[in-house]
Amino acid sequence: MSLPNQAAVQATTNQVITLGCRLNTYESKVISDLAAQAGVGNTVFINTCAVTSEAERQARQTIRKIYRENPGAQIIVTGCSAQINPSQYKSMPEVSKVIGNEEKMQLNTYMNLHSADKVVVSDIMEIKETAAHLVSGFDGKARAFVQVQNGCDHRCTFCTIPFGRGNSRSVAIGEITAQIRKLLENGYLEIVFTGVDITAYGADLPGQPTLGQMIRRVLALIPELKRLRLSSLDPVEIDEDLWRLIGEEPRLMPHLHLSLQAGDNMILKRMKRRHLREDAILFSNRAKTLRPDVVFGADLIAGFPTETDEMFENSLRIVDECDLTYLHVFPYSPRPGTPAARMPQLKGNIIKDRARQLRLEGEKALSRTFGRFMGQTVNVLVEESDGGIIKGKTDHFAPIQISGTASIATVIAIKITDSTHQHLIGQHS
Repeated sequence: MSLPNQAAVQATTNQVITLGCRLNTYESKVISDLAAQAGVGNTVFINTCAVTSEAERQARQTIRKIYRENPGAQIIVTGCSAQINPSQYKSMPEVSKVIGNEEKMQLNTYMNLHSADKVVVSDIMEIKETAAHLVSGFDGKARAFVQVQNGCDHRCTFCTIPFGRGNSRSVAIGEITAQIRKLLENGYLEIVFTGVDITAYGADLPGQPTLGQMIRRVLALIPELKRLRLSSLDPVEIDEDLWRLIGEEPRLMPHLHLSLQAGDNMILKRMKRRHLREDAILFSNRAKTLRPDVVFGADLIAGFPTETDEMFENSLRIVDECDLTYLHVFPYSPRPGTPAARMPQLKGNIIKDRARQLRLEGEKALSRTFGRFMGQTVNVLVEESDGGIIKGKTDHFAPIQISGTASIATVIAIKITDSTHQHLIGQHS
């Protein structure tokens, strides 16, 4: 999971608004390309997220705002929230059409946008494959996303995402390779592998290649790929090939994000997670042994049902025990139809306070990590260069600002001289 964020992609007279995860970002580019190919115009597509009730509230708010600001435009709603609960968008007068997560990836959908049916949403659980879509690029020219997997076979008690995405499906290695080559030809320097549960990669493919085997094969086939990142990893599903890559492959960036969710074993069991707190600690220790400079991010849920003060303290402590740096903190919100929604709920003020405490812990961890970089010379992938300010991210995914100018989608060497509570500060070395 990741915090809802919003970005717009322009395609002719269309607009795609993305709410949610990196996989949605990739799919929004596919939506943009397919709509343009079908000749669609004067349309706003809203690619929704369903990870929290706040994400769905944001989607409805965005729809109303877009309707006010774009008189005459048709509004098409898609994404996980539309897939799981299409009726809530069908009832909105601002919405012209609701399309499902499978339908949004098919050209035929855009050729028939003016059909009579307001809702075009199929049973996502019946989908057995994930089609590859060759995309030429994304906003900017620095970092691009490649979908390697979709869906999830697990049923965590708090999560509705499998009902929005279906069961796990993997993209064939050859299709992944073709997509990366196209993006590299178009000037991208860094590729991010994304999906819903990428450590489940390959179980549905012939020969059942693991995630690590796929990555090793891709890197061998594309030596010109110099920078590769991974999205969220399950700490107990790392195969031995991936462990070897973490220790030996400099092209795999030293930043690993864990789908952790909690640091207390009882809460993890009630969440129906696959790991215990000890597994997460073993993961971080092994990763640091193999690559001492590695940094970690993690998703954490604050205020899960039945969480006591002592249980919450375990989640606070795991930030230090796993040496976490980048925290994505989610205040728990019950999702209709999930087992967790039927458990004894905590009061809203307790949930809010625990989320605040976790975020404060995250700020301290980020400050400690920034401190490690002081005086070091690091590589920075330039993402923005405007008004004499360069913005980008280091190999360790630390945001940085530098005075000066540089071309977007270049890697420059920067000496770290200072930091704020949000980003590093440096100068050309």
